[in-house]
Amino acid sequence: MRKLTQRTEAVVNLQALAHNVKGIRARLGDNVEIMAVLKGDGYGHGEKGIYPTLKSCGIERYAVAVWEEGASLRRAGCTEPILLLGDTCDGQLENLIKFNLTPAIFSVDTAEKLNTLANWSGVTQPIHIKLDTGMSRIGFPADETAVEAVRCISRMTNLKITGAFTHFSRADESDGVSARAQFEKYIRVIERLGEEGIRVPIKHTANSPAILLRPEVQLDAVRAGDVLFGLCPIDEDDWAQEDFRQVISWYTYVVMVKEVPTGTEVGYGGTFVTERPTKIATIPVGFADGYSRSLSNRGKVRIRGKDAPIIGRICMDQFMVDVTDIVGVRRGDTVSLLDDKLSVLWMADLLGCNVDEIVCGISKRVPRIYEDGGEEAYV
Repeated sequence: MRKLTQRTEAVVNLQALAHNVKGIRARLGDNVEIMAVLKGDGYGHGEKGIYPTLKSCGIERYAVAVWEEGASLRRAGCTEPILLLGDTCDGQLENLIKFNLTPAIFSVDTAEKLNTLANWSGVTQPIHIKLDTGMSRIGFPADETAVEAVRCISRMTNLKITGAFTHFSRADESDGVSARAQFEKYIRVIERLGEEGIRVPIKHTANSPAILLRPEVQLDAVRAGDVLFGLCPIDEDDWAQEDFRQVISWYTYVVMVKEVPTGTEVGYGGTFVTERPTKIATIPVGFADGYSRSLSNRGKVRIRGKDAPIIGRICMDQFMVDVTDIVGVRRGDTVSLLDDKLSVLWMADLLGCNVDEIVCGISKRVPRIYEDGGEEAYV
């Protein structure tokens, strides 16, 4: 059993992370760069803790959602280009210059304001153009209006267009019809920009499912999110054939073991009532740690290599499991909440949610521990 040094630990396997980077590279054509997507604090893995490994693996580019994540990555020592996939409000545009971050631009008005700030600062600010080809989220419409807008932006003296991208809404579908249609719209705009004399150095469309299923859309770079962390982005049966490894595990310990008689109510509201003399173990984790309350009376943990079903409602800081059929359980025993058998995908399926919700939901009060070849570092 794993020996814990604190109440609960989310363990990040850096060797698995490096293995996944290698697996991604094996799928890419020559000169195609990997852009590691670290939004949501590296999908809950902790961007500061994983950055050194990604750098040592030769990752060329990074992407986050908001400028605060980009600033955090800079403070962690990142010197590579960092793209912001989301919006930056007008009052915080100066932070893009301060931390040398590359924003997604989808508004001429925003570009003008950023150009003015860059001019005042005496810098040339890199930007990526965002095109909406079918996600109906942010982005210039992928038609002639985008060409007109980008033409205007290209004339702004203190902005430099260093890339353009779009995001697939259905790249995980095996027939590829939707992704192909989006890709064709994107390429048409890029070609029209070329006719206008506007060069786009870094073109990127592929997200994690497209990396696995759509080699024809790799272009200059691919954006690796889920697949980087061994999180299933495609059909589960197809994913089972892949050799990507889950990077994160989550552990805690048994606080107390008690025996109660038949007919005992367990937890808030008495939603579970014992039907036999029952041995109950209390676990010191709850929904404030990101362990979903929806696992109440449904989920399970692993103790001494065996499954222990959750009984009663999960509380903010604790929950209970039935260990009647597990011999010798005692205070201090390690409890697996997520591991190679209780996977992120298993939990997401049980809860009917996305795998990203599970890992991003593990709260800040759960320490991340980084393991590489037996060595540990705490962040």
